[in-house]
Amino acid sequence: MPGFRQITDQAAQRQTMHEILQTGSQALNELSLELGRQVAQFILYAEREELSGPDYHPSEEGLQKWASQPGSVYLGGQKVHLERPRLRRANQEVQLKSYKAMGQKEGFSEQLLAGALGGLSARRYRETLVNTAQAFGVSPSAVSERLVEVTTQKLKTFKERRMEDFSPLAVFIDTIHRGGLAFVVALGLDTMGQKRALGFWEGASENADTALALLADLDERGLKLSAKVLFIVDGGKGVIKALKDRYGRKLLLQRCTIHKDRNLQAHLPKKYRKEAHRRFRVALEQNDYKEAEKLLKELEKWLRAINESAADSLLEAFNEMLTLHRLKVPALLRKTLHSTNPIESLFSRVRHCERNIKRHRSSHMRQRWLGTVLLYAEKSFRTVKGHEQILELSANIEQEHSKIVL
Repeated sequence: MPGFRQITDQAAQRQTMHEILQTGSQALNELSLELGRQVAQFILYAEREELSGPDYHPSEEGLQKWASQPGSVYLGGQKVHLERPRLRRANQEVQLKSYKAMGQKEGFSEQLLAGALGGLSARRYRETLVNTAQAFGVSPSAVSERLVEVTTQKLKTFKERRMEDFSPLAVFIDTIHRGGLAFVVALGLDTMGQKRALGFWEGASENADTALALLADLDERGLKLSAKVLFIVDGGKGVIKALKDRYGRKLLLQRCTIHKDRNLQAHLPKKYRKEAHRRFRVALEQNDYKEAEKLLKELEKWLRAINESAADSLLEAFNEMLTLHRLKVPALLRKTLHSTNPIESLFSRVRHCERNIKRHRSSHMRQRWLGTVLLYAEKSFRTVKGHEQILELSANIEQEHSKIVL
């Protein structure tokens, strides 16, 4: 039910509060009506689904869904426009009881609207939807079936949409584990500074085969990936192997500096961790490649005297942590590209939206919800800071590639 969460997210709350401060009660009234409209819209489609049955197994012969048309209902005494789903039997219109009830000023009372709003604001989404639908004679099973139908369509949209219109500058790749399985996900950043959830692939673990299958799927849907695209990863060996197998020496790979920082500290006794973190961050905050390289080498020497494994961990990703410095990425844009934080933030949204799912019953269920949430999350994506510097970065990438001799 991600659509109902949008208004309760922190970013949306801040925007809403700003609007309320600017426009007073008018913004608050509009907010309430929009929530009520979403609930009412859901109830109408749930009732139609319950009466007609799914498309592949209608409940009775001659009863069929018949598109939709503009309609209106009363919410708290005010008329609100929405989409009215239609149902026909033997070329005769079948009236939805919920639409008839909500078409009267008293049908969707202020008390019922207040109850729905209270449930949504308290994030009791499932309980609110079921209770509100039952008030209009729609069964909980119909609500559940409607959710399956909606999320199935969202998944189809996500997995089949074409990517020719997306010009990738960078691709973040990371893995989220759900229901005991690994989902390798790709988040793209285009040459205008806009992000897009590109795709995912389900596997038993985060291995090279799963990552290669994801890349092949993106290619098939028209995404123009090449060695001139910057890839940002967290250090997973399977993903890195897949990228190196695919792009060879010309691969532009940036390792997540936040993950590496945590990894170094995990090797050290507590008394050394703060200093290790300071030295690591100071090195990477340098704008000049040579200076950053010099400070990291000093850090490696310092670590080796304390813990050989920590020093080896730093060396293992040494060059890949300095890719942005080698490409002379300006500091503001580097804040976005130096870590997998953008895709980690996306995963946080997935976990939040799925927190009430206690058991993933099937692969289709896992994919339905993941595709739905990824599409929903895109609505809140913003242009990245430093996007004005992307043109300069693109030129630097071209120059870097011209130096590489195969």
